Amino acid sequence: MSVKIRLARHGAKKAPYYRVVVADSRKARNGRLIEEVGRYNPTVEPTMIKLDLEKIDKWIANGAQPTDTVARLIETARKDA
Repeated sequence: MSVKIRLARHGAKKAPYYRVVVADSRKARNGRLIEEVGRYNPTVEPTMIKLDLEKIDKWIANGAQPTDTVARLIETARKDA
């Protein structure tokens, strides 16, 4: 099973709100997930990024691969912390 840390889109049309989730890469974008590890809201000012970096580090140590977008969010969250 290949596990990814990726975004799941929620919210209204033209008002996206994302959850950062750990999920099997074969599942649908908003399909079954293993664990929610954060939230991201690009529509507010300033952009809201709330990530549980401890959980993310645990999943990466266990072999989960973050997507490119999530990797940038993690990098931004580490700079701000």
